[in-house]
Amino acid sequence: MAEKYYKQGADEVTFLNITSFRNSPIRDAPMLDVLKLAAKTCFVPLTVGGGIKDVVDPDGTKVSALEVASLYFRAGADKVSIGSDAVNAAESYIANGNAASGTTPIETISKAYGVQAVVISVDPKRFYVSDPKQCKYNLIETKVPGPQGEKYCYYKVTSQGGRKVHDLGAFELCQICEKLGAGEVLLNCIDKDGSNSGYDFELINQIKSAVSIPVIASSGAGKPVHFEEVFKNTKADAALGAGMFHRGEYTVKDVKTYMREHGLLVRIDDTQL
Repeated sequence: MAEKYYKQGADEVTFLNITSFRNSPIRDAPMLDVLKLAAKTCFVPLTVGGGIKDVVDPDGTKVSALEVASLYFRAGADKVSIGSDAVNAAESYIANGNAASGTTPIETISKAYGVQAVVISVDPKRFYVSDPKQCKYNLIETKVPGPQGEKYCYYKVTSQGGRKVHDLGAFELCQICEKLGAGEVLLNCIDKDGSNSGYDFELINQIKSAVSIPVIASSGAGKPVHFEEVFKNTKADAALGAGMFHRGEYTVKDVKTYMREHGLLVRIDDTQL
């Protein structure tokens, strides 16, 4: 699949591994092999996420997140994506009086490999607010009112595929993670995921206003027009698509051609802009 998307013109390929040996990353041979093989034929950046954290192997061996990341980098990854541990790092930062510990995966990996190698994967969920004075999070005056006519909303971060909601705003999470050494945000949206209804512009613009690092818009893409819309309505640095490509409904080239025909500057191959 990765080779197919590369040949179609993808600028980057992201692997989010949901079946890794979470308590034994050293044994995660399948994902490491996938990266090694993909790196032989895909000459664009490869990002991998899933289980990149400090762990203890079943035999008692302690394996740091930095060591886990190093395995992926040596296998061909250009970046690692950190999800749940980014939430943990931000919560610890707040608990420590807004002070970095220097020991979180974001900090150790970015110190060793550079901030460009660390992506945080954020899974926010929209919450509506009727009285902005009662909310401690950064708010949006939304164009999509809530079920009770609420005019304001904010986004809380989640983990475990959206099943666990944390008392932490996505705006605040991204700001903290940038301070800790994250170099990029993969911005998902629980409400839009799998909907094929387009991206959440309000969320994307809010997070872009929070950080200076690149933001990849994710969740909601179902057809080429959604890519045109996200770049014309937000300041997103990139846009990710998954299901629409996996199902074979469109190719990456289809999307890029559509975008160029609608006034966007798109690299379709190495000789054209």
